[in-house]
Amino acid sequence: MRRDRRKRLQALKTGDGRPLPAYLKMQIGRELDRLELLLEQIKAVEAERDAMLAAAEAVSPAPAMLLNLKGIGPEFATVLWSEGLSRHFGNRRQVAAYAGLAPTPWQSGSIDYDQGVSKAGNARLRTTLIQLAWLWLRHQPHSALSLWFEDRVKNGDRLKKTTIVALARKLLVALWKYVNAGVVIEGAVIKAG
Repeated sequence: MRRDRRKRLQALKTGDGRPLPAYLKMQIGRELDRLELLLEQIKAVEAERDAMLAAAEAVSPAPAMLLNLKGIGPEFATVLWSEGLSRHFGNRRQVAAYAGLAPTPWQSGSIDYDQGVSKAGNARLRTTLIQLAWLWLRHQPHSALSLWFEDRVKNGDRLKKTTIVALARKLLVALWKYVNAGVVIEGAVIKAG
């Protein structure tokens, strides 16, 4: 990953002090070509993402609001905004259902209760939210959502995976309220500067 990787390749020696064989240098050179191509493609994708985020910020202040929260970077903000929060929803249940994080109702006779999440919504948004929920615990440990999670799982690791999905749903609803009504998540840290 160093910038002088080609120069360093020429100076490499084997463990016993001999220069690297030419065929091995050529093979490593081809691997470096692949690596450099991938790095260029990543830069191009990030530039497109940043342009899309800038265009969204021209229409609405919501993407910039998402970026102000500690733990949410450009990639998460772009996915959250483009995949879900840019749409209009009437209530929190609609937001959760769109992401596939709403409970599935189950009825049989007089029995009526909610099962697990339906997974019938936007898979990219749901996956991103679950990843964000894990990172939220790390970057926002004193927020009300993180404290809720810790309180629910304090008795064992058995509940962590199911509770993180519940946290993802709560986080989505809280972010929706934040970008639409300006309701800051209780205890959330805003980035300085």
